[in-house]
Amino acid sequence: MTKNSFSLSVLLLAFHFLGAQTPSRYDIIIDEIFPDPSPSIGLPNAEFIELKNVSQTSYNLRNWQISHGTSTATIKKDVILQPDSFVIICSASAAIEYKNFGSSIGIPGFPSLNNNGNVIFLKSPSGLTVHAIAYNKSWYHNDIKSAGGWSIEMIDTKNPCAGSDNWKASIDARGGTPGQKNSVDGIYKDNRSPNLSRTYTINDTTIVAVFDKTVDSSSASQASNYDIDNGFGNPISVRTSAPLFNEAVLNLSSKLQASTLYHLNVTGITDCSGNIIKSNTAKVGLPVLADTNDIVINEILFNPKTNGYDYVEFYNKSNKITDMQQLYVATREVTGALKSIVPLSPGPLLFFPGEYYVITENKLWVEQNYLVQNPDRLLQLGSLPSFPDDDGIVVVLNQGQTALDELHYEHNWQLALISNEEGIALERIDYNKPTQEPANWASAASTAGFGTPTYQNSQFKIQEGLKGEITVAPKIFSPDNDGYEDYCFINYQLPNSGFLSNITIYDASGRPVRFLANNSTLALTGSFKWDGLDDQQQRLPVGVYIIITQVFDLRGKTKQFKNVVTLARRL
Repeated sequence: MTKNSFSLSVLLLAFHFLGAQTPSRYDIIIDEIFPDPSPSIGLPNAEFIELKNVSQTSYNLRNWQISHGTSTATIKKDVILQPDSFVIICSASAAIEYKNFGSSIGIPGFPSLNNNGNVIFLKSPSGLTVHAIAYNKSWYHNDIKSAGGWSIEMIDTKNPCAGSDNWKASIDARGGTPGQKNSVDGIYKDNRSPNLSRTYTINDTTIVAVFDKTVDSSSASQASNYDIDNGFGNPISVRTSAPLFNEAVLNLSSKLQASTLYHLNVTGITDCSGNIIKSNTAKVGLPVLADTNDIVINEILFNPKTNGYDYVEFYNKSNKITDMQQLYVATREVTGALKSIVPLSPGPLLFFPGEYYVITENKLWVEQNYLVQNPDRLLQLGSLPSFPDDDGIVVVLNQGQTALDELHYEHNWQLALISNEEGIALERIDYNKPTQEPANWASAASTAGFGTPTYQNSQFKIQEGLKGEITVAPKIFSPDNDGYEDYCFINYQLPNSGFLSNITIYDASGRPVRFLANNSTLALTGSFKWDGLDDQQQRLPVGVYIIITQVFDLRGKTKQFKNVVTLARRL
């Protein structure tokens, strides 16, 4: 054997040995991603994923795979990744450009990275998920850089399963650091305990517990760590789900019943840093198909501040548990045909009675501009239907495209005293009253930050049982948009249908200042809303006002009611 032949044999043996090495989870990690390369700051206009070897072992990456679930690419050549070194994974066409930054591998079928978020996972030739991440735009922690041209980098590569808290936008002037140590490299001590976020149901004997971060597979697979009320107790068996290992699938001993609320309690589960679970109780239920008026439109921001984003809030007013994956939001063409139909959730997500959910195209922006009391119920979608600033249509549908609720909003439903409507959400006052009744909508209060996404509206007022035929509430109101008694409601209750009404408001001197209703047809019960303005939409002075309500029908029956109300304002 010649010297050259011997050297080649040794080299081939080395490659074979390195390729046969069996990795453990987190030996090689994804530590930088570049999902949105445009506009270019200084890097090539092409996506990439960077891998780092954080182990003490060299690995041959031949036959390793990069995937985002629907698309998988395989490394088809020998590439030795040494300990504490990096490699850039990109498309075959971008490999030449990225070679200027460091070791790079161009692979055919490189999976496209979604700008708004994706699950990416790295698999060894044996099928082991070595590392996986589920990123989204919030991982940038920077609204400007999330618009494109900047990579997202891991801060502490010794804590690869810490989640979004351990990632942020690159601070390198080029927009990223492919092939070298991350610009944000530092120490991140993961002291945050995992939380049981929610559950969803596969069928009536299988539920899935969802955690807010990666959990330890060993502790999360112990059936004794789970307990379900209503006599279920421990599940029969539990397994954790790859690639993120943030879900546990529970098999039950008996069947869940529809429209019954259960609770799952979890103990003894840790994350990969050893933090033990903290928040450990979540609702469980078997979803059913939502029907008309089960889910209603409760709040909408259709005229956000400059460079802001719309949002729509939904409320489950029924006693049913439904699945957000089976609900859709849409608008309509001028012909009335549905258009821009968008699912409310890309995956299973239970919507329990009495809960609020909000959809938007930018979760981070909403959180920065409004108080979001329940961040888990603020959902970021890739796109929403168009909701114009002046007037528009919102429709919520079920899986059979039955309209559950529909709103044709107008910007003049906002409080007339507001000079600039930008950034002020329109809130539903009573979810039991008709959606299309203008008096059932009001501007979100200034004291609530002009919007209440994910929780009860600032202008919420459920219709109470009326005493008498015409009542006024409150007796003293202050139309200053602080969320407290901003409107005067003239409530009516009639013995039968077919009545009309005229409502005139007089000042203390007996002069008419507002004609609130003119031959308006009435339901059996309902209300009118007065905002403290006159017919020219001017503010009226504080004082006592008389409300004269005339109720009549076409057969000549008529009755007149007199109510007194005080208009007040803060000093």
